[in-house]
Amino acid sequence: MRAIELFAGAGGLGMGISKAGFRPARIVEWDRWCCDTIRENRRAKAGGIGRWPEPIEGDIREVDFRVDEGKIDLVSGGPPCQPFSLGGKHRAHADTRDMWPEAVRVVRETRPKAFVFENVKGLTRASFATYLAHIVHQLTYPELTHLPDEPWIDHMARLERHHTAGGGRDGLRYNVVYRVLNAANYGVPQRRERVVFVGFRADLGIEWNFPDETHSIDALLWEQVRSDEYWDRHKVASRDRALDPRLVARAEKLIEKPAPAPWRTVRDAIGDLPDPETALKQATVCLNHRFQPGARSYIGHTGSPLDEPAKTLKAGVHGVPGGENMLRRADGAVRYFSVRESARLQTFPDDYRFHGSWTECMRQLGNAVPVQLAEVVARNVSHELQTVAG
Repeated sequence: MRAIELFAGAGGLGMGISKAGFRPARIVEWDRWCCDTIRENRRAKAGGIGRWPEPIEGDIREVDFRVDEGKIDLVSGGPPCQPFSLGGKHRAHADTRDMWPEAVRVVRETRPKAFVFENVKGLTRASFATYLAHIVHQLTYPELTHLPDEPWIDHMARLERHHTAGGGRDGLRYNVVYRVLNAANYGVPQRRERVVFVGFRADLGIEWNFPDETHSIDALLWEQVRSDEYWDRHKVASRDRALDPRLVARAEKLIEKPAPAPWRTVRDAIGDLPDPETALKQATVCLNHRFQPGARSYIGHTGSPLDEPAKTLKAGVHGVPGGENMLRRADGAVRYFSVRESARLQTFPDDYRFHGSWTECMRQLGNAVPVQLAEVVARNVSHELQTVAG
């Protein structure tokens, strides 16, 4: 099945979609460092992207997708999320970085069978509720475009009238659902919440819902507090164990072992890597695994405990460079995650190389979609499309 990947970043969403059986026909990304990352891994056939096309480096607004009309099964991407990030300035629709109109344009021009878009959880804030509804209505009726100089709120009113009138019978229409997903609930060793939009072309008659969660915090706490399976698996002595007392209290209320798999922790993800601070020579042998000095704990940025899923990796202007991207050991000491460790927390494969300085690589990773989360959603979408195709 053929796909188009927009706002590709370092390739996390596209890689997960490729692992689910889609083959990208076009990859579009404006950032040169991200494009360099994709190009090198494409040449090296790393991360399973050896068959990807050369990325189109540039402004999506200058790319014509009409040549792909009727040839694409899936359009995916993460429209730049700065207007909605909890760490940004919350300008939303007034922000020129809002690329949702371009995502809708690509859907309109290619008429794919389905699309998968993602964004930060901040988009679901109450203050953005009307614009969120505007996005959903645009994705539902992509042919009902803005009129010249029409304010977005007037466009919203037209979309609402069209929708309440029945939405038309012959135009391009998608059945759209969205949900905030926590990547930790799908086996990613990171508490990372993203809002995911999935739409199927209405004429396909597909009924769909988001895949069930497979992992849980209670299953992890059972193994850590009630059975000690977690500590035994990692060979951690009692004196080296450190858990939040609130989590211990929660675990003690559990009556039986939960059915889901346990949340994956930072230790699960990076425990077999050498410590880049204490094993400098060995660490440099690992790809993108160099020690970054300067980490310090301060209010609001205390790092990620070793025996919980990581806090959300961050990128952008909020906080000290690197922000929350630190490991907190059982003794309270902190250090920055290496690029390789961060890549593991985002479930990128170990042969995938990131281009740029530590800060630049962390920006790519902080903006990425966990590969595993993308694959879970895309496999579910792929199954539905293959079923309807017979």
